[in-house]
Amino acid sequence: MKVRIEIDTKTFVRFWLVVMGFGLAGLAIYSAKDALVLLGISLFLALALNRPVAAIAKKLPGKSRLGGTALAYTTLVLLLGCVIWFVIPPIVQQSAKFVESIPSIIDQASSQWRGVNDFIDKNNLRPQVDSMMENIKQQSSSWATSVGTNLLSSVGSLASFLGSLFLVLVLSFLMLLEGPTWVKRLWGLYNDEEKMERHKKLVGRMYNVVTGYVSGQLTVSGIDAILSGFVVFVLSLTFPVINSNLAMLTVMATFVLTLIPMFGATIAGALISLLLFFNNMTAGVIYAIYFVIYQQIENNFVSPSIQSKKVELSALTVLVAVTIGLYVGGLLGGLIAIPAAGVVKVLLDNYLEQAKSKRVESEKPLINKLVKKLKNED
Repeated sequence: MKVRIEIDTKTFVRFWLVVMGFGLAGLAIYSAKDALVLLGISLFLALALNRPVAAIAKKLPGKSRLGGTALAYTTLVLLLGCVIWFVIPPIVQQSAKFVESIPSIIDQASSQWRGVNDFIDKNNLRPQVDSMMENIKQQSSSWATSVGTNLLSSVGSLASFLGSLFLVLVLSFLMLLEGPTWVKRLWGLYNDEEKMERHKKLVGRMYNVVTGYVSGQLTVSGIDAILSGFVVFVLSLTFPVINSNLAMLTVMATFVLTLIPMFGATIAGALISLLLFFNNMTAGVIYAIYFVIYQQIENNFVSPSIQSKKVELSALTVLVAVTIGLYVGGLLGGLIAIPAAGVVKVLLDNYLEQAKSKRVESEKPLINKLVKKLKNED
């Protein structure tokens, strides 16, 4: 038995037009992914700064939204300037110091390893070992330079980063200024009051997730940065070879890097331990021990107590979100990955709640539906 299906020309053309439309839309989104990432980061920054801006605006004469935004942004730019001023020069200084100390470290190690030296002399390996050690000394400077060059190339050019940062700041500034007006216009489009109130509650839940996560993460990062800076300052008093300026570097670098979920604290701890190790091996080991102990305390007590009920996500969801965020948007993408996942969770929970309520409504007896309909007509 053969079944023949006939499709008219209009349906066939509409089908392929829809397919082509989805394909072009996907291509457009893919082509504009960098711009969309910048817009998403700008929106996240605007949401994070909205409460401080509103609080500042209320205290200004005339409750100026422009004045509150300007003051908040001035503070943000000053903080960014402090990070650049206190972090970049010490890192360059310590890197240069490490490059200069490599030959002396090699000479010291080779003179102290008596057992190894005896073995080398006994087996007539001295010419090969001396040649290898001399080659390491000569290549140490170029090796360190190439590491820095590869690191900069992996992150991207400095000019491109600064341009993207400036664009994000401008977009966020305009969003903070015009955002309340656009929100009012959006709510004004609703004709159904019940639907509007339901959507307002949904948007409020998403907003609370973002701002709650931001405030909690800033608190956790601040505690970590202050304690880490204090430890480095104490180490600078104990070991005179350590410059006390490293304490300020520790505070700034730890605060910024620990804002990155899951991986940031590890990067900060490894970086500071390495910088201290360049100056004094004992100091580097002491800081590494402190970092491991504090991370256990933070992960089990500090962070859960501060972030509790802010973003209810499992460890697997957090890891997946951070991985996707870092891959798509780099460092800034990793910063917004968890609150973005929290917003998606709020939307999914709302969808499931609506589906459940509709299912319960459909299971009610017909007489109840008629009574409800008559009440609405009255």
